[in-house]
Amino acid sequence: MSLVNVFEAASALPTSWSSRLLGQVGTAGVKVLRMDGQPVPSEVHAMTEVLFVVVGHLELTVDGVEVTVGPGEMYWVAAGTHHAVRPGSRGTLVIVEVPEE
Repeated sequence: MSLVNVFEAASALPTSWSSRLLGQVGTAGVKVLRMDGQPVPSEVHAMTEVLFVVVGHLELTVDGVEVTVGPGEMYWVAAGTHHAVRPGSRGTLVIVEVPEE
């Protein structure tokens, strides 16, 4: 993988909450997405997600607990964990998806 401008990649996305794969690191996928303040219903994945807020803030509910992730912070969501995005999440998010072995 070469140099990637995360802000340009996020702004080129057709819609908010649609992600773009930036590359692979081993078996992990690195994605970017743009948050627009809208909520995202609860979901659960078969892989661990590392959610890194580049700019803005991410408002999560993880297994019923409210969590705010600020710029420069990241949050690990273990595989099989229910999580939802609360209203008000805005900015640029990098997601690293790590398949379970």
